[in-house]
Amino acid sequence: MSHALLTPFFAQADAQPQRIALVIDGQRLSYATLRDRSIGFAKHLHAAGVAPGDRVALLLDNSEALVIGLLAVQAAGAVAMALHPLTRAEKLAGILQRTDAKALLTHQAFAPAWRDALARSPACFGWVEGLGHAEHNLHTWPTADELEKAVADRTMAIAMTSAEGEDALAFISHTSGTSGVPKGVMLSQRNLRWACDVVADYLGLHAEDRIGCALPLSFNYGLTHLFMALARGATLVLDRGFMFPAAVIDGWKKESVTMAPLVPTSLGMLLRHANFNAQNLPALRSVSNAAAALPAVFQEALAQRFPDMRLFSMYGQTECTRISFLPPEELAAHPRSVGRGLAGQTHWLEDEHGQRLSLGSSGQLLVCGPHVMLGYWGDAEETVRKISIDPLTNARTLRTGDLFRSELSGHLHFVARSDDIIKTRGEKVSPREVEDALLRLAGVRECAVIGIDDTLTGQAVHAFVVADPSAGLSERQVVRHCLSFLESYMAPKSVSFVDALPKTDTGKVLTRSLRAALP
Repeated sequence: MSHALLTPFFAQADAQPQRIALVIDGQRLSYATLRDRSIGFAKHLHAAGVAPGDRVALLLDNSEALVIGLLAVQAAGAVAMALHPLTRAEKLAGILQRTDAKALLTHQAFAPAWRDALARSPACFGWVEGLGHAEHNLHTWPTADELEKAVADRTMAIAMTSAEGEDALAFISHTSGTSGVPKGVMLSQRNLRWACDVVADYLGLHAEDRIGCALPLSFNYGLTHLFMALARGATLVLDRGFMFPAAVIDGWKKESVTMAPLVPTSLGMLLRHANFNAQNLPALRSVSNAAAALPAVFQEALAQRFPDMRLFSMYGQTECTRISFLPPEELAAHPRSVGRGLAGQTHWLEDEHGQRLSLGSSGQLLVCGPHVMLGYWGDAEETVRKISIDPLTNARTLRTGDLFRSELSGHLHFVARSDDIIKTRGEKVSPREVEDALLRLAGVRECAVIGIDDTLTGQAVHAFVVADPSAGLSERQVVRHCLSFLESYMAPKSVSFVDALPKTDTGKVLTRSLRAALP
């Protein structure tokens, strides 16, 4: 089988076996050790019946086990499905059943979810780290010695044949669907290898880099940094999350982290700590943002703390990993842009009638390239709605469902998800623009904006605000502040103060949950 994702990692392990590949919980794994343990685990999986093409779910937090598990599944020619460790039993069971999963790699700590889910999925067996003894349909996690023995055992082979080659299915990434049922995004070896190569080139990633990653590897933005690091001979400094940002900052300082992938919520948490600055983190030369648009006020705060910092702004979707880049040197001239499209892809905007638009217009973004997903697992109808195939080139085109505005220079500006645009007083309002204004008000920590039904205007702008308790903000103050930055029709008509915003596992705000919370 063509292992597009693993080939560069294996080459690095051969060239520099003692170089450190992974740092987690104070432990350091060399490239050779990580390779051998992954291959050893792949042999255990194969011996237990996991065949090429089988789906294997991973319910683990950021850990050595998750990294080895992800690499082992790929080495065995199977399909990995990394799930957030807080996934509940019912959702987990649904995913195992819909994908006909062969195995689940997990930890004893997540037993409330996986025991119930496996009971509903009798064809799926589990490998459980921290399990004291094997049980019916459950294997204990192999020790380091057992993995090394499996690598040395030449009779314990791995089946690694497939006619599909680089177009073989590598990952199924589950994203939130509009119906509440997760959509299984099918990504091939070629999809991810191509995207990882392009992103690594854009970031200027090289072997001396130490990537500080506290994003979950169940999130494609985090996952790609694992494969980029291993392909370029870099070191991945892995954290379990941003729950304790002070500890993350201390860890990055200790390990001389040079770059870090962030999302707006995680950057906001870091910026609340005084020691998140260039003096305390002198090695940190660049950060990237990709999950959601980075508010202008965050960009300004980052520039103040790190005057020489290079901010790499990106836009993408799980369905194609990345779509656009904004080079750091263009940030000052285009501060609200997400850049231009990736080299090697084609993209354009269409109006609501499917007509292609010229530069300087606004419409839905469509993308065509080798990174566009194969489709949605078990959902042909949704696949056809989102993906079209060019009959001449066999290239796949993705309808992103996102509205953009383009400059004559080709720079793209994210406007909103098609479903999130607020139509009020005959005008269209982008929630992001209102949120950017809200975040400029001292005391506002987080915010989200939606449209609510209004008999006079069709829809009215409603803001949810997480405020610093000491700020003593009122609804009137918030509205007046917005009126000083925005046209009157864009300013919130009403404000709800909340303790926290409901978010997905990847930090995106769940507007559907906000709507449900309204009286």
